[in-house]
Amino acid sequence: QVQLVESGGGFVQAGGSLRLSCAASGRTFSSYAMGWFRQAPGKERDLVVEISGRGFNTYYADSVKGRFTISRDNAKNTVYLQMNSLKPEDTAVYYCAADTTFMHSDTWSPSYWGQGTQVTVSS
Repeated sequence: QVQLVESGGGFVQAGGSLRLSCAASGRTFSSYAMGWFRQAPGKERDLVVEISGRGFNTYYADSVKGRFTISRDNAKNTVYLQMNSLKPEDTAVYYCAADTTFMHSDTWSPSYWGQGTQVTVSS
C-alpha cells in the first residue's frame, strides 16, 4: 500500500512556473513508477508525465514536452514536477500516481492516487 500526498499547487500567471511535490509513504519507493495526471473541469483525467522507479525512463505528454520536468528523490520518497512556461490550458487538478509497473505510454493505469492539487494559470 502506498499513500501519496501532493503539495505545491497554486495560482500563477501565464509564463510563470510552479513546482509540485508528491511525498509517498512506504519503504520501497524506488520500486514504484511515479507520475502526474491532470484533470481540467469537464474533461477526462490525462497522463502528463511518468517516471520509472530509478528515474532512468520517462514519458511526457506532447502538450508538456519541453516545459515540464519530472524528477524523483528516492532517498526522500518524493517525486517532483517542475512546470515552466505555464499556459492557461495547464489549469487543472494535478494528481500524483504510483504503480509497480512503468508503461511508456498514455495508457498507464496506476493503482495508487493522491488527492490532487489545484493549479490555476491566468492569462
